[in-house]
Amino acid sequence: MPYTLLSVALLAFYVAWNLGANDVANAMGTSVGSKAVTLKQALIIAGVLEFTGAVLFGHEVTETLATKIANPALFAATPQIFVTGMVTVLISCGVWLQIATSRGLPVSSSHAVVGAIAGFSWVALGVDAIDWSSIKLITIGWILTPLISGAIAALFYSQIKHWILDQPNQLVQLQEWIPWLSTLLLGIFGVIVLPSLTEPLTNFVIEQIGFTIPAYDIPLLTGAVATVGLTIISWRQLEDKGTTGQTESIQCPMPNPVERLFARFQLLSACFVAFAHGSNDVGNAIAPLAAIVYINRTGSVPTDGITIPIWILILGGAGIVGGLAVWGKKVIATIGENIIALQPSSGFCAELATATTILIASRLGLPVSTSHALVGGVVGIGLVQNINSIKFQTLKGIAAAWLITIPVSAILSAALFSIARILFF
Repeated sequence: MPYTLLSVALLAFYVAWNLGANDVANAMGTSVGSKAVTLKQALIIAGVLEFTGAVLFGHEVTETLATKIANPALFAATPQIFVTGMVTVLISCGVWLQIATSRGLPVSSSHAVVGAIAGFSWVALGVDAIDWSSIKLITIGWILTPLISGAIAALFYSQIKHWILDQPNQLVQLQEWIPWLSTLLLGIFGVIVLPSLTEPLTNFVIEQIGFTIPAYDIPLLTGAVATVGLTIISWRQLEDKGTTGQTESIQCPMPNPVERLFARFQLLSACFVAFAHGSNDVGNAIAPLAAIVYINRTGSVPTDGITIPIWILILGGAGIVGGLAVWGKKVIATIGENIIALQPSSGFCAELATATTILIASRLGLPVSTSHALVGGVVGIGLVQNINSIKFQTLKGIAAAWLITIPVSAILSAALFSIARILFF
């Protein structure tokens, strides 16, 4: 078993590597495309935040994928069948993500994992082994996510365009809007990230100090302080850029002080998306490994929540960072440059729309794809700017990859499982 676990761990690292190469473009693609950050800076920032999010908060999605898509109770008498199936899931997802990444296509790793689990489960125990309600929710999410994100991005960008970018005195208008932009940015991302980040502090205050406080008081206080701080810093930066803009315009590739301030807002939004993505999507790579480790330790198939060892989370985070650094450039270029030409203001709106869509879907219990949300947001902005600015040829390739991800990963997993069952059982 030690050699088996080592092999499975390497496979999980391979999947995480491909996930990092493909999915992390969701966080940084628009920032690179709008020139808010360089590719090298994006790789460093995303690497740190993806790894941190994966290690600190990656266990929840991992538990769900390890125990919910297939019906684990049906595998209780044959845990080795379940182990073999999870190995085929890792191979299938890794191969498909690598193919998509090599062609610069952003696909949903969540859909690939779910499709692969469904594929081997069907072959192993029949159609009843699949949780069809989960598949139904994924399909609904796949349809709605880009539409909702596109609508929100179009709404955000149309307002910024009307009240700031199209005004004769952009600096004055932006100065008035900075508090609202700060509140919008930190409010949306704060709801996603701050409750998890501040939960240990809240528990410490309640359990150790004995002071009972509502669960959301510390996140709200933290968000309020951060919003005021961001507003003051942004006002000062805008004042400096307004007085030195003419000198900087000779040397800087982005001379507009309004767009330069939006670039800083966009960088912050990209950081939050990277952290959230790492915490959610690392489970796509390591859930099969976590299930196999559980079976090796207990001799039984996990039927409910399981504890994820920290070394598995670190393995997944490291794989994501490595794949992003080595293979992430193509998908970043597709999202950031090959759909529409982006400025920091428009890229900022796309990332806000992505985060808002994910938040709404989470509240409704719908599984969503960050890839779908961000592409939908970018297209929504293109519709506001000029429909002719959208490169529909790129969108056709992306849509085709979305459509075939679940069936391809399911068929590949089913085929590999069938071969393995013939050879080993």
